[in-house]
This record gives sequence, structure tokens and C-alpha cells, in this order.
Amino acid sequence: QVQLVESGGGLVQPGGSLRLSCAASGSFFSITVMAWYRQVPGKKRDMDASITRAGGIRYVDSVKGRFTITGDNAKNTVYLQMDSLKPDDTAVYYCYADYLDSNKLMHWSWGQGTQVTVSS
Repeated sequence: QVQLVESGGGLVQPGGSLRLSCAASGSFFSITVMAWYRQVPGKKRDMDASITRAGGIRYVDSVKGRFTITGDNAKNTVYLQMDSLKPDDTAVYYCYADYLDSNKLMHWSWGQGTQVTVSS
């Protein structure tokens, strides 16, 4: 099983930057995809960005050019650099991972979430 631990959230002014980190640990064969989702109260969780083990990256249109996802396969860690933050980016950000267990069966895991607040 994979445990995901996020860090890096906080309060930032509009136009500012934050960097989120998510480290995976536990017993698994390999992580295949890691992603960042956001959720605001009363709404569903939506994906902002994802990265595959091979380096394939996807962004939702609303964060293209502002957010950058990177990964470190050796550390099983994914980062989300968030620049030009807007009040609409205020949300709880969750790390997500698809992974293979020792029997090569696919599973998924969520982190506990980290609050990002963009406000003056």
C-alpha cells in the first residue's frame, strides 16, 4: 500500500507562488502516475495536472502556463509549482497516485490534502 504525504500549502497573495510536494512511501512495485487535484467545498475533486513515470504530462486548461508539475522517480515524489496564483485557486489540493503492487495489480491512493488560500 502507498501512503502519500503532501506539504507546501499555505496562504499567499494574488500573483504569488507556492510549491507543493507529495512523497510516496510504502510497499509497492512501482508508481505509474501521480497527479494533483483540487477541491472546494460543495464541489467535486478536479484534476489540475498529472505526470506519468515516463514523463508524460497533462494540465487542465485553467492552469496551463501558471502551474508546472515535475516528478522525481528515484524519490517517488511529485511537485507542483504554482505561479501567478489567483483567488480562484483557493482549494484543498490532493496528491493522487496509481501504482502497481508486488503482484503487478493496479491500485490508487490519495493524500490527506493541503490547503492553499490565495487572498490579499
